[in-house]
Amino acid sequence: MKHETSDRHSGIFIGPHFIIYLALFFLLVCINSLGAKYFVFSYPIVPGVSAFYLIVAFMVVFALWFGIWGVLAAYAGCVIGAGVLSGLPADVSLYWSLADLWQVLIPFLAFRFFHADPVLKSWRDRTIFFISGVVLNNIAGALWGSYTLVFGGFAEADQVTMIMTGWFFGNAVVCGVIAPIILMYVTPWMKNHELYMGE
Repeated sequence: MKHETSDRHSGIFIGPHFIIYLALFFLLVCINSLGAKYFVFSYPIVPGVSAFYLIVAFMVVFALWFGIWGVLAAYAGCVIGAGVLSGLPADVSLYWSLADLWQVLIPFLAFRFFHADPVLKSWRDRTIFFISGVVLNNIAGALWGSYTLVFGGFAEADQVTMIMTGWFFGNAVVCGVIAPIILMYVTPWMKNHELYMGE
């Protein structure tokens, strides 16, 4: 399985697989953008920030399944859905949306570095997921997102604690509950498909 996965990774930016992964990327961007827009609009804290950002759990899962394509799609989806479509200027969205990038990049890198299994079969896999996919990633996202909103003039400095708290706890709950269920029950099926790039 490792050899097959390695072969898939080696040709993702060249040859016929590139077109397939590019199509996957655009599909993920659409899903992430629509989800981000819906949850930011439905459960707002301040512009661009949702108290119930369910789509982040799917962004994390997509990154663990589809590698760098899932990571980049999370960033682009945030720029479009949580940013521009939610009223933030494009220039602010470009740096503010790095918050969603950190939220998926951290677990992506942790799983690659520690060779964790996205099916979360062992306590080791679950611990790596909890630390990187629930705690550290959402702390990084909440910090970056809160302070860049202040920097961009879309939040007041005295709102930072409130934004960070709502951001972190809301995202930690959905990442800690929804993402593991998807990873444990859907990843075994996903592993049989050519688009899978986990491990």
